[in-house]
Amino acid sequence: MEIAIIQYEQQYAADFKKLNLEWLDKYSLTEEADMKVLNDPEKEILVPGGCIFLAKAGDDIVGSCALIPEGQDEYELAKMAVAPAFQGKGISKMLLEKCLEEAVNKKAKRIFLLSNSQLNTALTLYEKYGFRHIPVTGSHYVTADIMMEKTL
Repeated sequence: MEIAIIQYEQQYAADFKKLNLEWLDKYSLTEEADMKVLNDPEKEILVPGGCIFLAKAGDDIVGSCALIPEGQDEYELAKMAVAPAFQGKGISKMLLEKCLEEAVNKKAKRIFLLSNSQLNTALTLYEKYGFRHIPVTGSHYVTADIMMEKTL
C-alpha cells in the first residue's frame, strides 16, 4: 500500500490524538503536557508557527510527526507515531525526513527532541539521522529522560 505524507487538517484531529495516545499509553508515558497538545494541536502547534505531517495509507491516517517552534530558529520534533500494524515499513523515516526538510525551509538552526529511554527503536532512528544526545534541560515532560539535538 502506498503511503502519502500530508499536511495536518482539522478533520484528522481525532486520528492524531489516537495514534499518539496508543504509544504513550503502551509505555505509561501519557502526561498533562501531552494531553494539552493532543487536545488542541491547532493552538499548541500550528498557531505558533509549527506544523504536523501525517502518513496516510488509503483513507487511514497511520502516522504523525510535528515540529513545534521553541524560540528563535529552534523547533522541537514531537508526536512521532506510527500505528502498530504499519510499523517497520519506513513510515517513521518518511515523516522524519519531511520534518527535517520543513525545518530547513523554515530556516531552523537546531531541532531537538525529548524522549524516553524505553523507546529504543525511535532513539536508534534519531541517531541514524544525526541527532546526538545532550543533557535533559527545560523539559515540559515529566517522563522525558532523554534529550537529543541536531544542528542544521
